Amino acid sequence: MKFHVLPFVLLGHLLSAPALAQSAAALARVDAADLSIAKARSRAYPGSALKVVRTLNAGVNYSRQVVSYQSEGLTIYALLTVPAGPPPKGGWPAIVFNHGYIPPNVYRTTERYAAYQDAFARAGFVTLKSDYRGHGSSEGEALGAYYTPGYTTDVMNALSSLKKDPRVNAARIGMWGHSMGGFLTLRAMVIDRSVKAGVIWAGVVGNYDQMMNSWNNRPPATIPQRVLNLRKQAVAKYGTPDKNPAFWNSLSANSFLKDLGGPVQLHIGAADAEVPVAFHNSLAQQLRRAGKSVQHYVYPGDDHNLSRNLGVALQRSVAFFRDRL
Repeated sequence: MKFHVLPFVLLGHLLSAPALAQSAAALARVDAADLSIAKARSRAYPGSALKVVRTLNAGVNYSRQVVSYQSEGLTIYALLTVPAGPPPKGGWPAIVFNHGYIPPNVYRTTERYAAYQDAFARAGFVTLKSDYRGHGSSEGEALGAYYTPGYTTDVMNALSSLKKDPRVNAARIGMWGHSMGGFLTLRAMVIDRSVKAGVIWAGVVGNYDQMMNSWNNRPPATIPQRVLNLRKQAVAKYGTPDKNPAFWNSLSANSFLKDLGGPVQLHIGAADAEVPVAFHNSLAQQLRRAGKSVQHYVYPGDDHNLSRNLGVALQRSVAFFRDRL
Protein backbone atom coordinates (compact mmCIF):
# COMPACT_ATOMS: atom_id res chain seq x y z
CA MET A 1 0.00 0.00 0.00
CA LYS A 2 1.19 3.49 -0.80
CA PHE A 3 -0.06 6.44 1.19
CA HIS A 4 0.68 9.86 -0.23
CA VAL A 5 1.42 12.92 1.81
CA LEU A 6 1.01 16.36 0.33
CA PRO A 7 2.16 19.81 1.42
CA PHE A 8 -1.27 21.23 0.65
CA VAL A 9 -4.82 20.66 1.81
CA LEU A 10 -7.85 18.84 0.49
CA LEU A 11 -11.60 19.20 0.68
CA GLY A 12 -13.09 15.92 1.78
CA HIS A 13 -16.41 15.67 -0.01
CA LEU A 14 -18.16 16.77 -3.16
CA LEU A 15 -20.37 19.63 -2.07
CA SER A 16 -23.72 20.93 -3.27
CA ALA A 17 -24.06 24.54 -4.44
CA PRO A 18 -25.37 25.78 -1.04
CA ALA A 19 -22.68 23.81 0.74
CA LEU A 20 -20.05 25.27 -1.56
CA ALA A 21 -21.23 28.77 -0.69
CA GLN A 22 -21.13 27.91 3.01
CA SER A 23 -17.68 26.38 2.52
CA ALA A 24 -16.40 29.51 0.79
CA ALA A 25 -17.66 31.63 3.69
CA ALA A 26 -15.96 29.32 6.17
CA LEU A 27 -12.71 29.46 4.23
CA ALA A 28 -12.85 33.25 4.27
CA ARG A 29 -12.72 33.05 8.07
CA VAL A 30 -9.73 30.68 8.17
CA ASP A 31 -6.74 32.34 9.76
CA ALA A 32 -3.36 30.63 10.02
CA ALA A 33 -2.85 32.37 13.36
CA ASP A 34 -5.40 29.94 14.81
CA LEU A 35 -2.71 27.27 14.40
CA SER A 36 -0.43 28.84 16.98
CA ILE A 37 0.65 26.55 19.78
CA ALA A 38 -0.41 29.20 22.32
CA LYS A 39 -3.96 29.26 20.92
CA ALA A 40 -4.05 25.48 20.79
CA ARG A 41 -3.11 25.34 24.47
CA SER A 42 -5.81 27.86 25.39
CA ARG A 43 -8.61 25.79 23.87
CA ALA A 44 -10.66 23.20 25.73
CA TYR A 45 -10.73 19.66 24.34
CA PRO A 46 -13.51 17.93 26.27
CA GLY A 47 -13.95 15.05 23.86
CA SER A 48 -16.80 12.73 24.82
CA ALA A 49 -17.54 9.19 25.79
CA LEU A 50 -16.68 6.84 22.93
CA LYS A 51 -19.96 5.69 21.37
CA VAL A 52 -19.97 2.26 19.75
CA VAL A 53 -21.30 2.44 16.19
CA ARG A 54 -20.45 -1.03 14.96
CA THR A 55 -18.68 -4.10 16.34
CA LEU A 56 -16.24 -5.73 13.91
CA ASN A 57 -14.64 -9.14 13.75
CA ALA A 58 -12.19 -9.49 16.61
CA GLY A 59 -8.45 -9.61 16.17
CA VAL A 60 -6.25 -12.39 17.52
CA ASN A 61 -6.41 -11.16 21.11
CA TYR A 62 -8.39 -7.93 20.95
CA SER A 63 -11.81 -6.55 20.04
CA ARG A 64 -12.42 -4.08 17.19
CA GLN A 65 -15.17 -1.48 17.05
CA VAL A 66 -16.07 1.56 15.00
CA VAL A 67 -16.78 4.29 17.52
CA SER A 68 -17.59 7.98 17.41
CA TYR A 69 -16.69 10.97 19.55
CA GLN A 70 -17.36 14.70 19.55
CA SER A 71 -14.96 17.41 18.36
CA GLU A 72 -16.16 21.03 18.17
CA GLY A 73 -19.73 19.81 17.77
CA LEU A 74 -18.76 17.43 14.96
CA THR A 75 -19.23 13.68 15.08
CA ILE A 76 -15.87 12.07 14.30
CA TYR A 77 -15.53 8.35 13.68
CA ALA A 78 -12.62 6.18 14.75
CA LEU A 79 -11.42 2.59 14.95
CA LEU A 80 -10.98 1.34 18.52
CA THR A 81 -9.14 -1.81 19.57
CA VAL A 82 -9.18 -3.15 23.14
CA PRO A 83 -7.16 -6.12 24.45
CA ALA A 84 -9.21 -9.17 25.40
CA GLY A 85 -9.76 -9.98 29.05
CA PRO A 86 -10.01 -7.80 32.14
CA PRO A 87 -7.78 -4.71 32.16
CA PRO A 88 -4.80 -4.57 34.54
CA LYS A 89 -4.98 -2.48 37.69
CA GLY A 90 -5.23 1.15 36.60
CA GLY A 91 -6.27 0.26 33.05
CA TRP A 92 -4.62 -0.61 29.76
CA PRO A 93 -1.91 1.58 28.24
CA ALA A 94 -3.20 3.25 25.10
CA ILE A 95 -2.04 4.78 21.83
CA VAL A 96 -3.75 7.50 19.82
CA PHE A 97 -3.10 6.47 16.24
CA ASN A 98 -2.74 9.37 13.74
CA HIS A 99 -2.93 8.25 10.12
CA GLY A 100 -1.30 10.00 7.18
CA TYR A 101 -2.85 11.55 4.14
CA ILE A 102 -5.46 9.50 2.32
CA PRO A 103 -7.90 11.27 -0.03
CA PRO A 104 -10.70 12.11 2.42
CA ASN A 105 -13.53 11.17 0.05
CA VAL A 106 -12.17 7.62 -0.40
CA TYR A 107 -11.06 7.16 3.21
CA ARG A 108 -12.82 4.40 5.17
CA THR A 109 -12.52 3.79 8.91
CA THR A 110 -11.73 0.10 8.57
CA GLU A 111 -9.33 0.33 5.61
CA ARG A 112 -5.60 1.11 5.44
CA TYR A 113 -3.14 0.93 8.31
CA ALA A 114 -4.63 -2.36 9.49
CA ALA A 115 -1.26 -4.10 9.86
CA TYR A 116 0.18 -1.13 11.73
CA GLN A 117 -2.65 -0.87 14.22
CA ASP A 118 -2.78 -4.66 14.60
CA ALA A 119 0.83 -4.78 15.81
CA PHE A 120 0.10 -2.46 18.74
CA ALA A 121 -3.24 -4.09 19.51
CA ARG A 122 -1.62 -7.54 19.67
CA ALA A 123 0.98 -6.13 22.05
CA GLY A 124 -1.64 -5.22 24.64
CA PHE A 125 -2.38 -1.57 23.90
CA VAL A 126 -5.75 0.03 23.44
CA THR A 127 -5.55 1.93 20.13
CA LEU A 128 -7.79 4.64 18.72
CA LYS A 129 -7.39 5.71 15.07
CA SER A 130 -9.33 8.90 14.43
CA ASP A 131 -10.72 9.52 10.95
CA TYR A 132 -10.41 13.35 11.28
CA ARG A 133 -13.14 15.69 10.10
CA GLY A 134 -14.35 15.27 6.54
CA HIS A 135 -12.83 11.79 6.24
CA GLY A 136 -15.18 8.92 5.43
CA SER A 137 -18.38 9.49 7.42
CA SER A 138 -16.92 12.06 9.84
CA GLU A 139 -18.70 15.41 9.84
CA GLY A 140 -17.01 18.64 8.82
CA GLU A 141 -14.68 19.57 6.01
CA ALA A 142 -11.22 18.16 5.36
CA LEU A 143 -9.09 21.27 5.05
CA GLY A 144 -5.76 19.64 5.83
CA ALA A 145 -3.42 19.82 8.80
CA TYR A 146 -0.89 22.49 7.92
CA TYR A 147 -2.82 25.77 7.59
CA THR A 148 -5.97 25.14 9.64
CA PRO A 149 -6.29 23.73 13.18
CA GLY A 150 -9.20 21.32 12.63
CA TYR A 151 -7.27 18.05 12.46
CA THR A 152 -5.21 19.01 15.50
CA THR A 153 -8.43 19.69 17.39
CA ASP A 154 -9.81 16.29 16.36
CA VAL A 155 -6.68 14.54 17.62
CA MET A 156 -6.78 16.41 20.93
CA ASN A 157 -10.43 15.48 21.40
CA ALA A 158 -9.61 11.87 20.51
CA LEU A 159 -7.03 11.96 23.31
CA SER A 160 -9.57 13.34 25.78
CA SER A 161 -12.19 10.81 24.70
CA LEU A 162 -9.76 7.94 25.16
CA LYS A 163 -8.95 9.14 28.68
CA LYS A 164 -12.64 8.89 29.55
CA ASP A 165 -12.75 5.17 28.77
CA PRO A 166 -12.66 3.32 32.13
CA ARG A 167 -10.58 0.53 30.57
CA VAL A 168 -7.75 2.96 29.77
CA ASN A 169 -5.00 4.21 32.08
CA ALA A 170 -5.11 7.95 31.39
CA ALA A 171 -1.55 8.33 32.70
CA ARG A 172 -0.15 5.83 30.19
CA ILE A 173 -1.09 7.21 26.76
CA GLY A 174 1.22 7.68 23.79
CA MET A 175 0.80 8.66 20.14
CA TRP A 176 1.85 7.10 16.86
CA GLY A 177 1.78 9.10 13.65
CA HIS A 178 2.65 8.48 10.03
CA SER A 179 3.36 11.22 7.50
CA MET A 180 0.79 13.99 8.07
CA GLY A 181 -0.06 12.11 11.27
CA GLY A 182 3.51 12.70 12.41
CA PHE A 183 2.90 16.44 12.12
CA LEU A 184 -0.21 16.03 14.26
CA THR A 185 1.57 13.82 16.80
CA LEU A 186 4.39 16.31 17.40
CA ARG A 187 1.88 19.15 17.76
CA ALA A 188 -0.23 17.19 20.23
CA MET A 189 2.81 16.35 22.33
CA VAL A 190 3.83 19.99 22.78
CA ILE A 191 0.23 21.07 23.38
CA ASP A 192 -0.42 18.47 26.09
CA ARG A 193 2.41 17.07 28.20
CA SER A 194 0.23 14.16 29.30
CA VAL A 195 1.19 12.36 26.07
CA LYS A 196 3.98 10.24 27.53
CA ALA A 197 5.73 9.04 24.35
CA GLY A 198 5.52 9.51 20.60
CA VAL A 199 6.53 7.40 17.61
CA ILE A 200 6.67 9.12 14.22
CA TRP A 201 7.09 7.36 10.89
CA ALA A 202 8.04 9.45 7.84
CA GLY A 203 6.59 12.48 9.55
CA VAL A 204 6.04 15.98 8.23
CA VAL A 205 8.06 17.34 11.11
CA GLY A 206 9.98 20.19 9.51
CA ASN A 207 9.29 23.72 10.65
CA TYR A 208 7.32 26.03 8.36
CA ASP A 209 10.41 27.36 6.63
CA GLN A 210 11.35 23.79 5.68
CA MET A 211 7.79 22.88 4.74
CA MET A 212 7.44 25.87 2.42
CA ASN A 213 10.93 25.95 0.93
CA SER A 214 12.35 22.41 1.12
CA TRP A 215 9.33 20.30 0.22
CA ASN A 216 8.75 19.99 -3.50
CA ASN A 217 5.72 17.71 -3.78
CA ARG A 218 3.15 19.05 -6.24
CA PRO A 219 -0.55 19.04 -5.32
CA PRO A 220 -2.85 17.09 -7.64
CA ALA A 221 -5.04 19.05 -10.05
CA THR A 222 -8.18 17.79 -8.28
CA ILE A 223 -7.67 19.97 -5.20
CA PRO A 224 -10.03 22.97 -5.31
CA GLN A 225 -8.15 26.22 -5.84
CA ARG A 226 -9.91 27.87 -2.91
CA VAL A 227 -8.37 25.25 -0.64
CA LEU A 228 -4.92 25.59 -2.16
CA ASN A 229 -5.24 29.31 -1.53
CA LEU A 230 -5.10 28.81 2.24
CA ARG A 231 -1.32 28.84 2.16
CA LYS A 232 -1.29 31.83 -0.20
CA GLN A 233 -3.69 33.70 2.07
CA ALA A 234 -1.49 33.02 5.08
CA VAL A 235 1.63 34.27 3.31
CA ALA A 236 -0.19 37.33 1.99
CA LYS A 237 -1.32 38.24 5.51
CA TYR A 238 1.74 37.28 7.56
CA GLY A 239 4.63 37.17 5.10
CA THR A 240 7.01 34.31 4.45
CA PRO A 241 8.95 32.49 7.17
CA ASP A 242 12.12 34.40 6.32
CA LYS A 243 10.30 37.75 6.52
CA ASN A 244 8.26 36.95 9.62
CA PRO A 245 9.97 34.09 11.47
CA ALA A 246 8.36 34.91 14.82
CA PHE A 247 4.88 34.29 13.46
CA TRP A 248 5.68 31.02 11.69
CA ASN A 249 7.72 29.75 14.62
CA SER A 250 4.70 30.36 16.87
CA LEU A 251 2.81 27.85 14.72
CA SER A 252 5.53 25.22 14.65
CA ALA A 253 5.82 22.46 17.23
CA ASN A 254 9.58 22.51 16.61
CA SER A 255 9.77 25.78 18.56
CA PHE A 256 8.31 24.17 21.69
CA LEU A 257 10.24 20.92 22.03
CA LYS A 258 11.35 21.74 25.57
CA ASP A 259 7.72 21.32 26.57
CA LEU A 260 7.47 17.70 25.48
CA GLY A 261 6.21 15.38 28.20
CA GLY A 262 8.05 12.33 26.95
CA PRO A 263 10.56 10.84 24.50
CA VAL A 264 10.22 10.52 20.74
CA GLN A 265 11.19 7.74 18.34
CA LEU A 266 11.66 8.57 14.65
CA HIS A 267 11.62 6.24 11.61
CA ILE A 268 12.07 7.18 7.96
CA GLY A 269 13.23 5.52 4.74
CA ALA A 270 16.27 7.04 3.07
CA ALA A 271 14.50 6.71 -0.30
CA ASP A 272 11.25 8.30 0.89
CA ALA A 273 9.85 10.15 -2.13
CA GLU A 274 7.08 11.86 -0.14
CA VAL A 275 8.78 13.42 2.88
CA PRO A 276 12.39 14.70 2.96
CA VAL A 277 14.70 12.76 5.26
CA ALA A 278 16.07 16.18 6.25
CA PHE A 279 12.88 16.80 8.22
CA HIS A 280 13.70 13.88 10.53
CA ASN A 281 17.40 14.70 10.72
CA SER A 282 16.63 18.28 11.75
CA LEU A 283 14.07 17.24 14.34
CA ALA A 284 16.45 14.71 15.90
CA GLN A 285 19.09 17.44 16.26
CA GLN A 286 16.54 19.88 17.70
CA LEU A 287 15.34 17.33 20.23
CA ARG A 288 18.88 16.63 21.42
CA ARG A 289 19.60 20.35 21.74
CA ALA A 290 16.42 20.67 23.80
CA GLY A 291 17.69 17.93 26.11
CA LYS A 292 15.00 15.47 25.05
CA SER A 293 15.36 11.74 24.53
CA VAL A 294 15.13 10.65 20.89
CA GLN A 295 15.73 7.45 18.95
CA HIS A 296 16.33 8.13 15.27
CA TYR A 297 16.23 5.37 12.62
CA VAL A 298 16.90 5.91 8.90
CA TYR A 299 16.38 2.81 6.74
CA PRO A 300 18.63 2.67 3.64
CA GLY A 301 16.72 2.32 0.39
CA ASP A 302 13.31 2.22 2.04
CA ASP A 303 10.18 4.10 1.03
CA HIS A 304 7.52 6.26 2.66
CA ASN A 305 5.78 3.25 4.23
CA LEU A 306 8.99 1.47 5.33
CA SER A 307 7.89 -1.48 3.19
CA ARG A 308 11.30 -3.20 3.29
CA ASN A 309 11.70 -2.84 7.05
CA LEU A 310 8.09 -2.95 8.22
CA GLY A 311 8.59 -5.79 10.71
CA VAL A 312 11.71 -4.25 12.25
CA ALA A 313 10.14 -0.79 12.51
CA LEU A 314 7.02 -2.20 14.14
CA GLN A 315 9.07 -4.25 16.61
CA ARG A 316 11.09 -1.17 17.56
CA SER A 317 7.94 0.92 17.91
CA VAL A 318 6.15 -1.64 20.09
CA ALA A 319 9.23 -2.06 22.30
CA PHE A 320 9.53 1.71 22.67
CA PHE A 321 5.94 2.05 23.86
CA ARG A 322 6.27 -0.92 26.20
CA ASP A 323 9.29 0.69 27.84
CA ARG A 324 7.73 4.16 28.12
CA LEU A 325 4.08 3.38 28.81
